[in-house]
Amino acid sequence: MRARTCILIGAGIDCGKRRRGCSMGPDALRVAGLAETLTALGWSVEDRGDLPGPKAPPPAPEGHVHALTQTAEWTRLLSDAALNAMAEGFPIFMGGDHALSLGTVAGVADYAAATGRPLFVLWLDAHPDVHNPDTTASGNLHGTPIGYVTGQPGFDGFPPLMNPVPPGNICFIGLRSVDGPERAAIQSAGMRAIDMRQIDERGIAAPLAEFIAEVRAANGMLHLSLDVDFLDPAIAPAVGTTVPGGATFREAHLAMEMLHDSGLVTSLDLVELNPFLDDRGRTASLMADLTGSLFGRRVFDRPTRSYS
Repeated sequence: MRARTCILIGAGIDCGKRRRGCSMGPDALRVAGLAETLTALGWSVEDRGDLPGPKAPPPAPEGHVHALTQTAEWTRLLSDAALNAMAEGFPIFMGGDHALSLGTVAGVADYAAATGRPLFVLWLDAHPDVHNPDTTASGNLHGTPIGYVTGQPGFDGFPPLMNPVPPGNICFIGLRSVDGPERAAIQSAGMRAIDMRQIDERGIAAPLAEFIAEVRAANGMLHLSLDVDFLDPAIAPAVGTTVPGGATFREAHLAMEMLHDSGLVTSLDLVELNPFLDDRGRTASLMADLTGSLFGRRVFDRPTRSYS
């Protein structure tokens, strides 16, 4: 890790899909003790509160794409916030749905370009989110961040992308819900995609270690985007896009511990936490615990929790 100051930035973006509730995510992570976890690990924590996002437009008949103008404005706000925070510490963006990453990755990419280093993105998610507004079947823009940050067309009205992330610098881990156009886009662009079958066959450590080695060899910066649905819904129910067969508790913590050991991660998204769907805060607590592992807490330091 390159800094000892964590900058918490809440972004209650809830327009990337039609099911509401992710706007409460930042406060749920605070209540779960995210700042206290980081402080106990020796990090200085600055909580900048929640970004004042754009006001929701009045109800009106929608086209196929949901809340395009509002999401584009969120992208501009988050890109500016990410660029500024990267110069001052290690930003943790507390979402909010995954449309948050249209802005955060774009801003981090601008910072990486200014420092002369390549940016790599690790996408821990059940979905690859490589659509653009023209190809999304659902019309939900939380399925488009990778499409935007890699420079796909179709994002009219969004901030111009100054520093696209090369597709070869993207790694997906945990995939288990990929449609035909997404599969074709991943394969044609040369993105690295690790689905749950590969994890079942090889474990999570081997493919993650290979990607970490690639980032290190390029002297890259690594942005981590952690979606709740990367995890199995049995341990993380608070997400509107549950897909069975996700990462286990130990697989997720091992990944975080390996990323900490690498020292390469420079920014973090925590997204798709919907407290309205949680069970006594267990998902928020797990996301805070995983962040603790990313920032250096080892398994024998972790408190035992009971949900009985």
